[in-house]
Amino acid sequence: MKKLSILILGLVVMQTVAAQSLPFFSPFDERRNTGTQLSIDVTNTIKKVNDYWQSHNSPKCRAFWDNAAYFTANQKVYQRFGTKRYLDYALEWAEYNHWQGATQTDKSKWQYKTYGEGMDHVLFADWQICFQVYIDLYKLEHRAERIERALDVMCYQASTKEKDYWWWSDALYMGLPIFSKLYTVTHDQKLLDKQYECFKWTDSLLFDTEAQLYYRDGKYVYPKVKTACNDGKSFWARGDGWVLAGLAQVLEDLPRDCKYRPFYIDRFKKLAEGVARCQQPEGHWTRSMLCPDDAPGYETSGTAFFTYGLLWGVNNGILPREKYQFVIKKAWKYLSEVALQPDGSIGYVQPIGEKPDPTKTVNAQSQAPFGTGAWLLAACEFETYFVDLSLAGRIAGKK
Repeated sequence: MKKLSILILGLVVMQTVAAQSLPFFSPFDERRNTGTQLSIDVTNTIKKVNDYWQSHNSPKCRAFWDNAAYFTANQKVYQRFGTKRYLDYALEWAEYNHWQGATQTDKSKWQYKTYGEGMDHVLFADWQICFQVYIDLYKLEHRAERIERALDVMCYQASTKEKDYWWWSDALYMGLPIFSKLYTVTHDQKLLDKQYECFKWTDSLLFDTEAQLYYRDGKYVYPKVKTACNDGKSFWARGDGWVLAGLAQVLEDLPRDCKYRPFYIDRFKKLAEGVARCQQPEGHWTRSMLCPDDAPGYETSGTAFFTYGLLWGVNNGILPREKYQFVIKKAWKYLSEVALQPDGSIGYVQPIGEKPDPTKTVNAQSQAPFGTGAWLLAACEFETYFVDLSLAGRIAGKK
C-alpha cells in the first residue's frame, strides 16, 4: 500500500511538472483547455487572417518585395492546409506578372547596386523574391514557364564574379533563399556556392559580433548612426527580422550534408540569441531594438518575423526549446492579442521604410502585405510548435 501511494504521488508530480513546462498561450486556452481545441483555434485563425487579406486585396498587383513577401507566406498556408482558393490566388498573381520580376531582357542593362523599382533592376533582390513563390508553384505542377525567368536570372547571377548583391539586410529574405530553393529543383552546386559567397560578403559588412545583430545597411553601421540611448548602436527590428526568417528559409532547403550549412546554423543561433535579449516585457520588439526610446510602441512585422524564426528553429531542433519557450510565449501573446484584430486584419505594422522611424504612424489600423505575411509565417510555425508541445506533455504524463 505504501509503495502504491508513493507511485501515485510520483505520477502526480510528473504530470504537474509536465503541465508547468507548457507555456500559457492566450487568448485561445482561456476559452478551452484542450490541446486539440487550441490547435483548431489556431488553424481557424490562420485561415481567418488569410481570408481577410485576400478578400480585401486583389492578386493583380506587382511582383515587388512588399507584395511578394506576403505570397511567400500564402504558400506556407497553402502547403499546410491545401485550401484551393489560396493556390488560385497565388496563381492569379503569378500569371498577372507573367512569372517575372523586373522584365528587362538585355543583360547588359541589369542593375542592383542602388535601390530601384524600374524594370532594369533585374538583379536587385526586391524584384527577385517573387521567384521563391514561382518555384514553389512549379513544384506543384512542372510547367516550364513558371521558372523559366527565375532560371535565366539566377543562373546568370551565379555565373558572375560580383558578390556584393545583398548590401542591405532585407535582401537576406528577398534574395538569399532563392538559391537554395532553386537548388532543390536543379541540384546545380554553383547556386549554393554563389549563395554562400554573397552571404559571407553581406555578413562581413553588416553583422555586429558584440550585439549579435545585423545593421540594416552600411550607412547604419556604428558609429555612423547612434541611438538616443547613450549614443549606442542602431538596429532595426524588421531588418533583423528579415535576416532571421531568411536564414530559416535557407536552412529548410539546404542539404543536410552541405559544407556551408554549419556557418548558416552558427549565424542563425547567434542572431536568435541577440534577438531574444531585446524582447520587450509585453512580448514585442520595438523598431529600434536596443533603444525603445528612438521609436517607442508596438511593431508587428519585426516581431512576427522573429517569432517565426525562433519557432522554426525550435521546431527543427536547431534552437533549444527550454531556452526560447518563454520568449515564444510572450511573442505569441502579443501577436494573438495585440497585433491580431477582431476582423482578422493584422495591425501595428511599420510602413515601408529602412529604419526605426518615429515619424511613421503605427497603430491598430497600420496594415501591409509583408506584415500579414510575417504573422502568417509565425502562426503556421506556432501551430506545429503547440502540437509538438502538447504531445510531449501527454507523453510525459503517461510515463
